[in-house]
Amino acid sequence: MSINPNVAEVASLLGETSRATILMSLMDGRFHTASELAFMAAITPQTASFHLSKLVEGNLVNVEKNGRHRYYQLASGEVARILESFLAISPPPEVHSFKQSSQVKQLREARTCYDHLAGKLGVDLTESMLNAGYLEKEEREFVVTPKGEQFFTEFGIDLGELKRKRRSFSHVCLDWSERHHHLGGALGHGLITHFFDLGWIVRVPSIRAVKFTDKGKVGFKQDFNIIM
Repeated sequence: MSINPNVAEVASLLGETSRATILMSLMDGRFHTASELAFMAAITPQTASFHLSKLVEGNLVNVEKNGRHRYYQLASGEVARILESFLAISPPPEVHSFKQSSQVKQLREARTCYDHLAGKLGVDLTESMLNAGYLEKEEREFVVTPKGEQFFTEFGIDLGELKRKRRSFSHVCLDWSERHHHLGGALGHGLITHFFDLGWIVRVPSIRAVKFTDKGKVGFKQDFNIIM
């Protein structure tokens, strides 16, 4: 009898194609209904509900009831980080159409990783803040420097409020498409939320990609020296 946690049980949940697709769809950090997830996974709502019950039972997904409706979300940022790590060692998807090719390109360019920015834009942003001296990288996290504290405050990020949240503040997160670390945690979430509020980025329907706006092109170049 093994005294170790049952890794095989979690692996079996991830090893089914439809369940894996559902989990990837939930990487956008938002709540979704079973019908929405069924559409994304190309399965029936009944099949999606079956898989979701398994994922809830396995503590990978949370469910929230609102009246007659049920909404599903990844259980935690830790689950998202584990999924992102699996993506980093998984073979690339087979592309069979122009639409798929376009979606893969969009995901690689910029996307949400649960509740923070990932893809080329996420990595470029992190590298920009490191090069500017706003962040310093340690083994498992990024540290905000005094110069960074001043920058984030002037940029409209309340570091004190973010640090009071019961979660990691600024952990490193391995980017599956870029094979580099990007910024996660409360600070990463605070930044992407601010970018949405500023109108620099908008969500791409049906997938977890985001795209930068004309306003974002100007803002990212001006404040982070990122040229789109």
